[in-house]
Amino acid sequence: MPELGRIYWTRQGLRLAYSAVMVWLAVAVMSALMSKATPATGAGPSAAAGVLHSMVENVVAAVAFPGVAAVVLGIAAAVITGRDVRRRDPVRRFTRQQRREGMARAGGMCELEVGFGRRCGRPAEHGDHFYPWSKGGSTSLQNFVAACARCNRAKRARIPSPGQQQRMERRRREYQPPSSYVSVGERQTLP
Repeated sequence: MPELGRIYWTRQGLRLAYSAVMVWLAVAVMSALMSKATPATGAGPSAAAGVLHSMVENVVAAVAFPGVAAVVLGIAAAVITGRDVRRRDPVRRFTRQQRREGMARAGGMCELEVGFGRRCGRPAEHGDHFYPWSKGGSTSLQNFVAACARCNRAKRARIPSPGQQQRMERRRREYQPPSSYVSVGERQTLP
């Protein structure tokens, strides 16, 4: 699945950009609050109101640009999530035949990786979507991965990295005959 790298890095970039904008927003608010307010002459409620009004103006001016950037990134994330929902396979569960073939292909062992890219050694209990169903992964034998309960829970609905995909295909070459299809991951097309 050649598009997996593009999808993965786009989402990672979006997460990183959103985190950076949130830090920028926090720093802007803190610097605006710490800046010296113009002292009002006199004493009493009108002087305190003037200082408070000045602080609010400073904060609003400081957060205007990072706030707009956060909204734009939020809209981009909403569009991506909406496309994922439209892309979902109408069938979520693997058929018995797909499950039987996928488990036989894996030799009844978990195919997901544990530390340092090694294959997990526990018996497989679940059939998992390599590319998550919730993100548009298809319910097909190419997207089927045998998984133990621990690895299945740990993976959750995360999109695997291109490196994970390559390591999975390399591991499959070790226990599959040379003529078999070792490619992993498949995504539904948009309707």
